[in-house]
Amino acid sequence: MATTETPEVRAQAKWVRTSARKARLVTEHIRGRSVPEARAVLAFTPRAAAREVEKVLRSAVANAEANHGLYGEDLIVTAAYVDEGPTLKRWRARARGRVARIRKRTCHITVLVAPAPESQRSAEQSKRRRPSVRRAKSETAAAAAPAATETEPAAETPETAEETPKPKRRTPVRRKKTEETEKES
Repeated sequence: MATTETPEVRAQAKWVRTSARKARLVTEHIRGRSVPEARAVLAFTPRAAAREVEKVLRSAVANAEANHGLYGEDLIVTAAYVDEGPTLKRWRARARGRVARIRKRTCHITVLVAPAPESQRSAEQSKRRRPSVRRAKSETAAAAAPAATETEPAAETPETAEETPKPKRRTPVRRKKTEETEKES
């Protein structure tokens, strides 16, 4: 009996100029999500590390499509993690001849994608095929409208019915000071 393993495709960005802690906050949002959903989450994440993670996700999907013949929209993010890279050490002059240390941290971002299980894939496809609520309401209203016009007489149209004018909004009237109003006050 031959077992067919689903390929897990990986992409990695090394020496990314952000701290691992900041990048981990972003990767937690996409872990376990489908690729279209993860792309949407990253597009609306305001952190700078989201752009870098999005590039790695794009690369992983491209690797899956080119090397394994998979369809990118059917993939899920099975793992996304960030490791610390080397820290660039710099210094800055301070008062009285002292030095302050500056650490410019780097990280390595890794994203793994794999095809979605059949049960999850069929559930997502049924979601895609379901018509929107607006379209469903308009279709039922359109189907009900011809039946109503055949049995009921035509209703009055706005041209034939007397239209009531809308009340106008009153603006305050400013009165000019006259001699009479000055004498009264």
